[in-house]
Amino acid sequence: MQNKRTRTSNPKIGLIQTHINNNLKNYVIVTIIFLVGVILGVLFINNVNKTQSEEISGYINNFIEKTKDNASIDYIGLCMSSLKNNLSLAILLWFAGLTVIGVFVVYAAICFRGFCLGYSISSIIATLGTKKGSIFILSAMLPQNIIFIPTIFAIAISCIRLYKSIMKDKRRENIKLEILRHTIFCAMISVLLVLASLVETYVSTNIFMLTKNIL
Repeated sequence: MQNKRTRTSNPKIGLIQTHINNNLKNYVIVTIIFLVGVILGVLFINNVNKTQSEEISGYINNFIEKTKDNASIDYIGLCMSSLKNNLSLAILLWFAGLTVIGVFVVYAAICFRGFCLGYSISSIIATLGTKKGSIFILSAMLPQNIIFIPTIFAIAISCIRLYKSIMKDKRRENIKLEILRHTIFCAMISVLLVLASLVETYVSTNIFMLTKNIL
C-alpha cells in the first residue's frame, strides 16, 4: 500500500522507472559501449609519447593559470559554447535515429563521448596528480555530467527503439508515428541538456573558482 502511494505521488519518477525497466537491455548495451570508450581514452593517454604528454600537460596547466589570473568570467560565452556542443550532439543523435545506419552512428557517438571523458580524466590526473586532479574533476566536470550523460543515454535509447520499430514494421504510418514519438521525446529530454549547460556555466565554474587556488 505504501509503495502504491509512493508511485502515485511521484508520477515523474514512476515514468522514469518504467522507461528504464522497459529499455534495460538497451541501457546496459549503451553503458558498456560508453565504458569501452572511457577505457580507450585512458589507454590512449597512458600510451602517448613524451612530446604529446608534455603538450597535454602544458595545455591543462596553462588553462589553470589563465583562470587564476583572470577573475572575470564570460558566463554568456561559456553558456552559449556549452549549449552549442550539447545540443549539436543531441541533434546528431536525433538525425542518426532517422537513418538506416543510425544505430551504428549512435553507438559510435556514445563511444566517442566516453573516449573524450576517459581522455580528459586521465589527462588531468596525469598532469595534476591524484589529489589535485580529483578536485579539478569533481569541481569542473562532475556536476554537469551527472545530468549530461544520462540524458545522452536516453536520446541514444530513443534512436535504438526507433530503428528497431521501423525494422519490425515498415509501414509508412508506423514510420511516421515512431519518428514523431522519437522527435517529441528528444525535444523534451533536450531540456535537460540546457540544464546541464547552465550547471556547467554557473555551478561548476564557480565551484572551480573557489578551489582553483588549491591546484
